[in-house]
Amino acid sequence: MTSIANPRIPFRLFVMAMRPSSVAHLYLHISKSALSYPSRHFSTALNTPQPPHHPTPPEAKAINKLFSSPSTALQSLTPTSTLLCGGFGMSGVPDTLINTLLLPQFSHLTSLTAISNNAGTPTSGLGLLLQKGMIKRFMGSYVGENRLLEKMYLDGEVALELVPQGTLAERISAGGRGVPAFFTPAGVGTVVERGEIPVKYRKEGESGEVEEWGRKRETRWFADEAAGGGRREYVMEEAIRADFAFVKAWQADRLGNCRFRYAAQNFNGVMGRNARCTIVEAEEIVEVGAIEPGSVGLPGIYVQGVVRSEMAKGIEKLTLRKQPGQAESVGEKERVTPGEKVAAVLGQGETARKRERIVRRAAKEFKNGMYANLGIGTPMLAPSFLDKDVSVTLQSENGILGLGPYPLPGQEDADLINAGKETVTLAPGASTFGSEESFGMIRSGRIDLTILGAMQVSQTGDLANWMLPGKVKGFGGAMDLVSRPDKTRVVVVMEHCDKKGRPKLVKECEFPLTGQACVSRIITELAVFDIREGELRLVEVAEGVEVAEVRAKTGADFVVDDELRAML
Repeated sequence: MTSIANPRIPFRLFVMAMRPSSVAHLYLHISKSALSYPSRHFSTALNTPQPPHHPTPPEAKAINKLFSSPSTALQSLTPTSTLLCGGFGMSGVPDTLINTLLLPQFSHLTSLTAISNNAGTPTSGLGLLLQKGMIKRFMGSYVGENRLLEKMYLDGEVALELVPQGTLAERISAGGRGVPAFFTPAGVGTVVERGEIPVKYRKEGESGEVEEWGRKRETRWFADEAAGGGRREYVMEEAIRADFAFVKAWQADRLGNCRFRYAAQNFNGVMGRNARCTIVEAEEIVEVGAIEPGSVGLPGIYVQGVVRSEMAKGIEKLTLRKQPGQAESVGEKERVTPGEKVAAVLGQGETARKRERIVRRAAKEFKNGMYANLGIGTPMLAPSFLDKDVSVTLQSENGILGLGPYPLPGQEDADLINAGKETVTLAPGASTFGSEESFGMIRSGRIDLTILGAMQVSQTGDLANWMLPGKVKGFGGAMDLVSRPDKTRVVVVMEHCDKKGRPKLVKECEFPLTGQACVSRIITELAVFDIREGELRLVEVAEGVEVAEVRAKTGADFVVDDELRAML
């Protein structure tokens, strides 16, 4: 056998030195000089370079990761620890572990970096740690209704790094798998790529003065078969590696094996596989072997401690359907039935008529056998007007494929919510999974159709739907949902003009973009537009609406299709 001792010898010299008889036995050493791209150095730890000391479980003679109390399991946290926290809305949130940190013995934890999809509410979840001033930096995809986080961010008290939801899941997943970075189509051409999002405002000084900006991303073009043999641009995202993870599980055993229940898996599994020290709170502590091997969602090798969950599960938006023959209202203020929900979203009077026209037309976009994802708000009403002979499988980015109707009174389940945090049921044949897999489906183009709302759409199909001036909400999953318009048809539903009468269909978007050239169709109360090869075309008009009216209320250039028809 030919022996090659020097790994710096170029690959071509190896080939020249080979004898035919030795080909099958030759180990090729390829030098860095033979590669197309330079080597990189990545730092995946957000804070402390030294890993924390793992808590020592009792009964060291046998594997037993059970702790008698949550406070004992959390002794190793330091003031600057990086903490992953599972949950989506109020589903799958490790409230017992979070509330334990409110005890006086943890008052020294004053500079935590918390990473979660969202920060709970001011009175629950991570919002409680914000109230106590324990979190100095938060990374997530959605601020939502947490006014406390929004205020602390704008006042310069907390740094806020917004990340598209699918990118967040994948960055956490990559860190847990030893992958330092990856490329994604989500965020290309937006403020995410350019780093133009303020992360930290100055606490003292002029209002709105930025102390820290986001990080500019590297971009690269890769071949893409879906682009007709062409190339597509991607942004590079670095992996996240955290010190601790707080995970909520349904069942766990003393070995640390965990089982999740329905949509409560969300970010819990991927976060548990990431951290150097994962602490699980489980609703049920079971005997070893009680969890079927195929049902283990988080193997014990990733887990350092298990405690019993002590907090009741909450429901953020309890949405119910009525019993046959029952009045629409169930008589409880916090409960909302589908009829009440439709009325609440549609509004009243002329506003309701306009929105219902939009939603009814949007329902025509569903085709039999489609997989579809619907945005929060008006888009979620479209299935209410679905033709009976059309069967569609609805996907929810928090980890459900096969959404069913809203539950009947008494059938609500805190572990079954949609992306709008409303209680739902599962359709026959449904499946549940983690957030990282959910967005893998989305980015790979497995979803046929997504229907979203918008603040603005440009005449070339740019979409802006995540931010308004003076309000901090976050990206959620929208950037991922529109990242593959060649595979996932993007339909926007919106009123033609905003509350001040200004056109929402414009030449160029003034608001920060969600995606570039991603919209295929726009449905308003006045008309339907298609975007074909970068050109905006009017294809349908509503009953009683003239083309002249559409032109007067549209801030974009468009052509009238030769086969213009009445709105379906």
